[in-house]
Amino acid sequence: MALVAAKMEPTAKEEIVEGLTQALAETAVETTKAQNFHWNVTGMAFGPLHELFQKIYEDHFEGQDFLAERIKAMDAHAEGRYSVFLSRSTITEHDGKADAKTMIEVLLKDQETLSSTLSALAAVADQHGDYATNDMATARIETHDKFAWMLRAHLRGTAA
Repeated sequence: MALVAAKMEPTAKEEIVEGLTQALAETAVETTKAQNFHWNVTGMAFGPLHELFQKIYEDHFEGQDFLAERIKAMDAHAEGRYSVFLSRSTITEHDGKADAKTMIEVLLKDQETLSSTLSALAAVADQHGDYATNDMATARIETHDKFAWMLRAHLRGTAA
């Protein structure tokens, strides 16, 4: 049976909020990293990578809002401190000092991590009948998988 957030059992809410908070932390760190790479990318593929990295950070900024608002719909606190995001996230910061290929590889790995985190969230939400969270997580998975594909395409034909 599908449940609205207000009617869920407290333990179900806690599990779902935990997954949402993890996804929010990782998305926030990735947003900043993609923007950092956007600012610092150089080389022959500057134009398309500068544009792609911007699409990633703009999308992820909006994604953070979706995640935080779903946390609030669960009547929980949406964390907003980067110190907490960094301590929770399996995605790490980067100083932006890297060649374009390395930037692509780093962002590709992170997109796959985000997809995996959101897949776990979708499963927990589904288990508790929270189809709204499941639907949001599934949509975000599609987005991260698409960005991973786009990043992977830039690596085709380059020396490994």
